[in-house]
Amino acid sequence: MAAVGAGGSTAAAGPGAVSTGALEPGTASAGNVKHLILFLHEAVLVQYVDTLKLAVPSLIYTLQNNLQYVAISNLPAATFQVTYQLKILTTALFSVLMLNRSLSRLQWASLLLLFTGVAIVQAQQAGGGGPRPLDQNPGAGLAAVVASCLSSGFAGVYFEKILKGSSGSVWLRNLQLGLFGTALGLVGLWWAEGTAVASRGFFFGYTPAVWGVVLNQAFGGLLVAVVVKYADNILKGFATSLSIVLSTVASIRLFGFHVDPLFALGAGLVIGAVYLYSLPRGAAKAIASASASASGPCVHQQPPGQPPPPQLSSHRGDLITEPFLPKSVLVK
Repeated sequence: MAAVGAGGSTAAAGPGAVSTGALEPGTASAGNVKHLILFLHEAVLVQYVDTLKLAVPSLIYTLQNNLQYVAISNLPAATFQVTYQLKILTTALFSVLMLNRSLSRLQWASLLLLFTGVAIVQAQQAGGGGPRPLDQNPGAGLAAVVASCLSSGFAGVYFEKILKGSSGSVWLRNLQLGLFGTALGLVGLWWAEGTAVASRGFFFGYTPAVWGVVLNQAFGGLLVAVVVKYADNILKGFATSLSIVLSTVASIRLFGFHVDPLFALGAGLVIGAVYLYSLPRGAAKAIASASASASGPCVHQQPPGQPPPPQLSSHRGDLITEPFLPKSVLVK
């Protein structure tokens, strides 16, 4: 089935606790279903203007999920995993354009490094790096993954802008996204395979492997929420790097994927770029100052009688914690 809902792309930060001016969903945790229904009626139907704002990112997320299906069908899993990191680049660019964010030199350098790594991997793929199934079209896969990265970046930043411009909780926004995503997914399903579904049933073809993929996507969305709440962007960068390595190992074992030096170089550049982009600003400044001090013998002399300047602590908790990665990048 071609249509995929948007649920896997909206479990970004889990239940929120921001007041919406109506009854909070937390009041239903004690079993008061009536309060939950009244809250949903007020937030979704009465305040329908806020609900309609979520139609745009929901449509884009649904399109993005289908584009990912096309991309992974036409690219090796390891190549797809590396190329899909372009979503960091697109999200950063949309953040600059739509949220007026500023990027440091290290950020721009890491984005350039990321683009270079992806370009090397794609050059290796275009050069016929290893055997591939005859039904795969690398050109179509690359076009699909680039379009998916563009849609992911725009939808993530747009969603973040909506969250910051209203008092609605993330829990409520994810619910609204899910409603639109389910409706749009069902419309796409009926348009593409309505006759087959009517004759064979909605769950025809749902093998244990398919159910495993569905559950893995849902579990991955919940893990992203845990990362956002309890971890930081450095750990997110390490997780992304580990996913690239694991995807490559699995592709070698399951599909006979061939890793040549060109692919290893491109993947290494992408992993390094993801790590550098995940650094907090304090750590980035420390790296820049260390590089500057290593490049020249000039030593700053402290005037006599004045206290020494404060030293940058090596503890991560003492660093400036404004992350390089916007929250929208963390959306799965």
